[in-house]
Amino acid sequence: MHRRDKLRGEKILHDKLFAKEKAGKVTIRWNCTLEEVLGDQSGVTGMRIRDKLTDTTEDLPLLGVFIAIGHKPNTDLFVGQLAMEGGYLLTQCGQHGNFTATSIAGVFAAGDVQDYIYRQACTSAGSGCMAALDAERYLDSLGLAG
Repeated sequence: MHRRDKLRGEKILHDKLFAKEKAGKVTIRWNCTLEEVLGDQSGVTGMRIRDKLTDTTEDLPLLGVFIAIGHKPNTDLFVGQLAMEGGYLLTQCGQHGNFTATSIAGVFAAGDVQDYIYRQACTSAGSGCMAALDAERYLDSLGLAG
C-alpha cells in the first residue's frame, strides 16, 4: 500500500518491488492510507485501507503488517532550537571530526534526522556510531569523558 501513485527513492528498490509484484508475490495498492489494523485474540487478521481517490474503505485479510512511513524526519520538536533545512537537522560535516555536530555545542545528530540523501538503515547506523564518537570527543574536551 502506498499513499501516492508513484514511489520515490532508489530505482533498484522499485525494480525489485515491481518484480515481486509481477511474480504475484506482492500486491501494490496505490493512493491508499491505513485506517486501522484489524485483529482478534490470535493477533492481526487484516487491515482497513482508505482509497484516497474514491474515499472508500476496504478490509484486506492478512496475517501481519509492516509499516514504513517514508522519510520525513521527526524533527518538529527542534524547530527554532537547532539549525534546520527542509525539516532536516544541519550538521557540521567537518574534516576534523565533529561530522555530526549540530548548531548547538554538545548536541549531535545522526541517521534520518540529518541524512536527506542516502536514507538507509546501514548509513544511519554508521552515522550513529560517528555521533557517539563525536560526543565522546566533545565530553573529553570538557574533561567529562570517562
